[in-house]
Amino acid sequence: MTQTGTARPATAGAFERLEVALDRGSPIPLYYQLAQQLESAIEHGALAPGDLLGNEVDIAARLGLSRPTVRQAIQSLVEKGLLVRRRGIGTQVVHSQVRRPLELSSLYDDLAAAGQSPATRVLRNEIESASAEVAAALGIPEGRDVIVLERLRSTHGEPMAHLRNHLPAALLDLDTARLEATGLYRLMRSAGITLHSAHQTVGARSATAQEGRLLDEPAGAALLTMRRTAYDDTGRAVEYGTHVYRASRYTFDFQLLVRP
Repeated sequence: MTQTGTARPATAGAFERLEVALDRGSPIPLYYQLAQQLESAIEHGALAPGDLLGNEVDIAARLGLSRPTVRQAIQSLVEKGLLVRRRGIGTQVVHSQVRRPLELSSLYDDLAAAGQSPATRVLRNEIESASAEVAAALGIPEGRDVIVLERLRSTHGEPMAHLRNHLPAALLDLDTARLEATGLYRLMRSAGITLHSAHQTVGARSATAQEGRLLDEPAGAALLTMRRTAYDDTGRAVEYGTHVYRASRYTFDFQLLVRP
């Protein structure tokens, strides 16, 4: 049997319009059902950063749950970094974790599509000689001029990723102001560059002290890493990216198919 209750916090906000459906006949624990629905509401924007959930007693009463069940659901989202308990304020939505599909798209476009309000700070935009690693990725001679970009990408005022990209120097003109206003791939498309495919490697490692300062994480915190070489529709390598993401805020989604 599925029971639907509308949870209404003590203060007005998005949560008062949220419907929570609990299947009491399901083997799935009620706390987990509640946590999953709250997480989905945060992910899809029904609960936005800053929204208050109300107190556990009120939620429990309105949904017909025990207070320990509600507390367990909320605690699981606190541990994920989606909620925070603030003294004198209550339980508050912090942010949603970004789930990015593994496809040829830019972080800026993915964040914008998810309603995450991306913002960019350009840390570096200059010409340098290609190292052996960069030259091999772009298929150019070592020492040839390349554009090097370093950017800090944020959402809702919080840092999300440190992005480093190398591009052939003659590919396009990259104005710093435009890079801070939009995404790199959007600028490439507007210059007539058609992205076709990419080779990408995803990994993980610990944050250095410098990365911790940039990403507001302690040194040694878990980071996701991505290396990508993108190609246009002529087969030319047009971009080599080495990016790091806060594992507390970011995941990659995979779709796996059985090979026939």
